[in-house]
Amino acid sequence: MLDNTLVLSNEQAVTATAASTNIVKTGGGDVPNRLFLVLRVDVAFATCTSVTPSVETDSASAFSSASTVMTFPTYPVASLTAGMVAIVPLPLGLKDYVRVKYTVAGSNATAGKISAFITDNPNIGL
Repeated sequence: MLDNTLVLSNEQAVTATAASTNIVKTGGGDVPNRLFLVLRVDVAFATCTSVTPSVETDSASAFSSASTVMTFPTYPVASLTAGMVAIVPLPLGLKDYVRVKYTVAGSNATAGKISAFITDNPNIGL
């Protein structure tokens, strides 16, 4: 079961550098059980050179003082094919709000969609 309140991106078109469509209110503080961030490419990317996702957190929903708490590897466009999945444990020390930022390198992508969600079961929704 996937909780819609923990979905950061739902087949979000990522053609230029952008934040996830949704944010998740964590309430701050660390949770006793490990949580994971799952990224899945729904539509293959084209034209750009690479995409680097990162996790940002802030105490305000406007993300005016956002800090990056984790950066994924840079994924070259050739590896961003439909069905590609990346799963990482969320770091400790998150503030009240969390989002994903997708940094597109090279020219803007002409295609590419990503879904991202937080879960305690990293095999869900795959």
